[in-house]
Amino acid sequence: MGYRVHILLLFFIWFPAGGSETTRLPAVTYDGRSLIINGTRQLLFSGSIHYTRSTPQMWPDLIKKAKEGGLNLIQTYVFWNVHEPLQGQYNFEGNYDLVKFIKLIGEQKMWVTLRVGPYIESEWNMGGFPYWLREVPAIKFRTYNEPFMFHMQKYVKMIIGLMKMNNLFAEQGGPIILAQIENEYNNVAYAYKEEGAIYIQWAAEMAVRSYDMVPWIMCKQKDAPISVISTCNGRQCGDTFPGPNGPNKPFLWTENWTTRYKVFGDMPSERSVEDIAFAVARFFARNGTLNNYYMYHGGTNFGRTSSSFVTTRYYDEAPLDEYGLKREPKFGHLRDLHRALRLCKKPLLHGTPKVLKLSQDLEITTFEKPGTDICAAFLTNNSTKIASVISFRGHEYYLPRRSISILPNCKTLVYNTAMVVAQHSVRKFVVSKESKIGKWRTFRESIPITTDLEIQSDSPLELYSLTKDTSDYAWYSTSVDISAIDLSKQSPKLEVGSLGHALLAFKSHVLSKPVNLKLGINHISLLAMTVGFPDSGAFLERRIAGPRDVSLQDMNGTLDITSNNWTHQVGITGEKLQIYTRRGSRKVNWGAMDSQGAPMTWYKATFDSPEGDDPVAIRMKGMQKGMLWINGLSIGRYWSSYLSPIGNPTQEEYHIPRAFLKAKNNLLVVLEEVGGSPENIRIKTVNRNTLCSIVSEDYPPDIKTWMRKNNSIQAVVTPVKAASHLTCPGNKIISKVEFVGFGVNKGLCGSFRMGHCDSPKAFRVCTVQMDRRKLIAAEDEDFCPDIARTLAIQVVCA
Repeated sequence: MGYRVHILLLFFIWFPAGGSETTRLPAVTYDGRSLIINGTRQLLFSGSIHYTRSTPQMWPDLIKKAKEGGLNLIQTYVFWNVHEPLQGQYNFEGNYDLVKFIKLIGEQKMWVTLRVGPYIESEWNMGGFPYWLREVPAIKFRTYNEPFMFHMQKYVKMIIGLMKMNNLFAEQGGPIILAQIENEYNNVAYAYKEEGAIYIQWAAEMAVRSYDMVPWIMCKQKDAPISVISTCNGRQCGDTFPGPNGPNKPFLWTENWTTRYKVFGDMPSERSVEDIAFAVARFFARNGTLNNYYMYHGGTNFGRTSSSFVTTRYYDEAPLDEYGLKREPKFGHLRDLHRALRLCKKPLLHGTPKVLKLSQDLEITTFEKPGTDICAAFLTNNSTKIASVISFRGHEYYLPRRSISILPNCKTLVYNTAMVVAQHSVRKFVVSKESKIGKWRTFRESIPITTDLEIQSDSPLELYSLTKDTSDYAWYSTSVDISAIDLSKQSPKLEVGSLGHALLAFKSHVLSKPVNLKLGINHISLLAMTVGFPDSGAFLERRIAGPRDVSLQDMNGTLDITSNNWTHQVGITGEKLQIYTRRGSRKVNWGAMDSQGAPMTWYKATFDSPEGDDPVAIRMKGMQKGMLWINGLSIGRYWSSYLSPIGNPTQEEYHIPRAFLKAKNNLLVVLEEVGGSPENIRIKTVNRNTLCSIVSEDYPPDIKTWMRKNNSIQAVVTPVKAASHLTCPGNKIISKVEFVGFGVNKGLCGSFRMGHCDSPKAFRVCTVQMDRRKLIAAEDEDFCPDIARTLAIQVVCA
């Protein structure tokens, strides 16, 4: 009975005007202006955080930081393949406890968009589909196909039922206000033609029949059925989105990509916060009322969960990095944007929009309610080359290149997308003093020959169907009888035509490049490897991989051994024995490490947990490609030898969640596939203790300077000037001031240098208020009176 009272209280706190279960009035409705939650129009600032890409111990902090960043909505996919890895066997525990994750969001008084899918893409193995689905007879994914639709509907109803059972929908007092069916179907619609169109109509109707008390959406679906809302995915939806599929539906942006995911071999890249802020302001100025950052926290692709070639680190350049640390200024500048837009809430939701084009690049958008003081303006400079000055209602406003200024009362400038007042930070990886890795021990996989393997076939079997996604590895072996005539020619070469993803070739237990053959029977063994299943495109159920054509070259021509009778084995010995666990590691004899760095070698050692409470990472220097485990838990795949065009690995450090560690004697196990030396592997802690402020004299004051009261914008602090604000993370405090410059400074946060027009007094001044008179000594001449100086400060927290 106590539980029922608790739910009833939560219902009245969250949605005091919501309908009862008897009347079944939706708590969430909409029209052409916005979503309406419990009778109130809302501006929604959302971020994607995937429960599967972090740990339950991290969830509260991630959600709290998202709220601190100005979000009121969290978006997540639901991952079918982790929840039903085997048909009819469900898993909602640990990292996969979806119910707990949603409840934690509700506890922070935030809402949830549940992207049920079941196809999600998301750079996730098989786009979220479980492998067993691929083997359902006569199945075709994502089209009008009875077997697929049967299992899809069964899964969707199971997820909906689980949410209802736990009172997680808005009409039950829970946080879920939106649900999504399917995902970016426009990308494959042409391949499926008429059957695809029928399927999409069925999917929408099935979703609404399953639960009709929250709106359903379809992203990137221009011809979405009328029963759902079509939404935008992309980087510039304010300019590219033609609008939803109907005049009485709101403009919603479900994926605003904060960066780009990486595959092994990619170069570093990052989307600037100025570009993101411009795009968001532009969208809200074009009647948008919901923006979702994909991702707000990317996290980690633990184990074998990533799709083909995608790195273990996911969307690290999001506002919250892989470790859950605030990536500044991306976090802070977007937080300030949300505050600025909230100051415009009444005009945006109740005013009449009007656009005045001043030129090809300059325009003014106003939202005004006639007969009232409710008014907000967005001043836009679309030019990427030239800054401009706009005259608006008796005032002049400077607009940097490609920027938008926000005036929540059509007069007061509170925010410009290109003027970053928020602090900056630098991430550093520090070698742990307490986590010295102990003595390394090794176990080498034996290389099987044809008679060792049990699965037989005339030719090499297709790799995906062979492994059934139970392992990255599969052995292929055949034998060849070599005569003296064959050996009289030049050195033979083994050539394997493979559809991926990686391959090691052995001849009689020796890695061969080229092949060294002997008279008589020669055993040729191949180890085929996957690096995740594909996640996108049409006909996912038909994708294939692995060795296809195998031949020996330069032996009286070409000796084709493709149809030479092959034997196979899924997985490798160490996997089957689980030697990455403490119990399993006792099942084999570990030897001393040698200097050869042979392929398919396991390494193990122990280390103590690092000092402090900063996040933990492991640097895989000296290794090439493989997987690693901590205390039996898989961190994921590493691939240090796959270099980007600038000569560096795409990912060098790998996240070890603190929840995976114990105080002493942590078991570290590494499987090296190619050949490396673990001697230079290091345990590190991760921090963003170096903070900077870079504020120019012509920047607007901090957004917290302003508040809306009685339909007017009022200053809550004086004087109203730009200033530097630096806040250390957590319970840390500023321990050192490393740089202060007031002029035209050089370098970036972490590596500032004095430029010209600098004032020596700036370093001696305690205040960080932007006041030229205080920052320039009286005895010094102001040599640059007409230049807007920049105050740059760099500090260290401890």
